[in-house]
Amino acid sequence: MSIRHFRTLLDLSPQEIKSLIRRASELKALVRSDTAHALFPNKVLGMVFEKSSTRTRVSFETGMAQFGGHALFLSPRDTQLGRGEPIADSARVISSMVDILMLRTFEHEKLETYAANASVPVINALTDLYHPCQLLADLQTFAEHRGDISGKTVAWIGDGNNMCNSYINAARQCDFELLIACPPGFEPLAELCEQNRDRVRIVRQPEDAARGAHLLVTDVFASMGQEDEQATRLKKFAGYQINRELLAVADSSALVMHCLPAHRGEEITADVLDAEDSVVWEEAENRLHAQKALIELLLTQ
Repeated sequence: MSIRHFRTLLDLSPQEIKSLIRRASELKALVRSDTAHALFPNKVLGMVFEKSSTRTRVSFETGMAQFGGHALFLSPRDTQLGRGEPIADSARVISSMVDILMLRTFEHEKLETYAANASVPVINALTDLYHPCQLLADLQTFAEHRGDISGKTVAWIGDGNNMCNSYINAARQCDFELLIACPPGFEPLAELCEQNRDRVRIVRQPEDAARGAHLLVTDVFASMGQEDEQATRLKKFAGYQINRELLAVADSSALVMHCLPAHRGEEITADVLDAEDSVVWEEAENRLHAQKALIELLLTQ
């Protein structure tokens, strides 16, 4: 049987994504009812971190503990990963000792190299190009509040970054319309937009994306590794903020999401982030449940 990896949302079929979201909500209910579900005793998740993390580390470690398994934290500072060992060699060695791997790194090519050389499933826990685990949590959160996202309209406001690229894949796999409001020069991957031009459109005014939308999503203007661009990006993204005025043109039932951490007063105002329309805190928690459903899928196929 071939090894299944989760590099982008395209590694799952539309039906598998729907089933995974349902399973994530079931696992969430088990946690809420304090029902033990140690489905993978003695299984080990190797966690390779080249980028810092809060939600990713806590959610994966907690998930494996709830499954009765163990999560092993690996960073370049503490291993040969930071001393120039070839990625392919590291992948072969680490995967010979663990049952599943996750990687949070910069270059997407590193993830692909891990997947090509690992003998166990590899999960993309974030690269500069994609953040598919976050999308699973976002889709779960929308489904729990509003039902099927198919046929709905989603507005992305801000940088065409890894989250935006992943939303394009989600639009394709989950059949919704995606309007992306970003300034010139900050568009998502051109080939993704071209491949999905039947459901993805780039606009320049946030109002044009948000009008009638059922979900408004944003992220920080300067992602990890772009901190030296912060001042420049703040000027470029002036006006690309989710605030009460922008929310007013969206659908009356619109939800607001942000993958966190948020810069209040920059890409989103504090009053919107903490309002009833915002589901960011549940969205963050759902990283735990959606990733558990993903781990279960990959370990049982």
